[in-house]
Amino acid sequence: MTVNTAPTVSAARPRQAVAPKRRKGKSAYPYWFYLPAAVVYTALFLIPTFASFFFSFTRWTLTDFTFIGLDNFVQFFQEPALLKGLTNTFIYGAVTSVLKVVLGMLLAVLLTSQIIARGYLRSVIFFPVLLSSIGVGIVFTILMDPSKGMINKALEVIGIEGPAWLVDPAWALVSVALVDVWKGVGLATVIYIAGIVSIPAEYFEAAKMDGASSFKSFFNITLPLARPATATVIILSLIGGLRSFDLIWAMTKGGPGFTSDVIASVIFKQYQAGFYGLSTAGNVVLFLIVTAIILPLSMFLNRKEVEQ
Repeated sequence: MTVNTAPTVSAARPRQAVAPKRRKGKSAYPYWFYLPAAVVYTALFLIPTFASFFFSFTRWTLTDFTFIGLDNFVQFFQEPALLKGLTNTFIYGAVTSVLKVVLGMLLAVLLTSQIIARGYLRSVIFFPVLLSSIGVGIVFTILMDPSKGMINKALEVIGIEGPAWLVDPAWALVSVALVDVWKGVGLATVIYIAGIVSIPAEYFEAAKMDGASSFKSFFNITLPLARPATATVIILSLIGGLRSFDLIWAMTKGGPGFTSDVIASVIFKQYQAGFYGLSTAGNVVLFLIVTAIILPLSMFLNRKEVEQ
């Protein structure tokens, strides 16, 4: 009778440590990692937002407040300049958004092509974004002076009589909108550049081999595949346009008359007059208007992006 001294298979194989299974959907980091961001978000957004909603139902000063219900909102919607300000807000937001989308895309296509000093030109386009809106407003107020401004002086050289940019009621809001586009188109351009350079180069090479022109490549490749960048530019530009105040106030203060007033400038004038509760109610109305426009638009643009 022989005894098998060969080790068994189970004994011969070293045991492998079994890695603990991670629960599906569980974060790899402890939840307290989110605490700093949550504190900042609560302190700078949630608390001021709820405080604004509360004080919009009161007549308040720096020392006390009195609850008055919906009286502030009723009085705000009876404001004579509100309708004009509301109309101008939508016009301003639409004009600046459309121009930033169109010019941003065209500049991005140019600055992603093989041109000389491409990096320098990108810096030049983006530089106005870094400037103070108040500073830009003051400078362009001087440049757009009807009689002594450099813009009208330059137009005179080529035989064109420049308009009274900030004095003529027909031109005041448009003039500020054009300055806003000049200042903000650099950010739209950078977003589009990031979207265009993320498109695989193979698509353009295949289109070139098939004999597609630059225009066909733009409309069939660049434009559809840069849709996420377009959605971002539209959302950011529209939010900025609907909430715009500092540039308008620096250049026209809502004038001449009420022709360039927007909702934000109407609210500020109420605050200047000492109607703090009324101006707070106006801020709540502006917040709700922006939310009511941006939220459905964002959902629509994101759904279109998923469908593509």
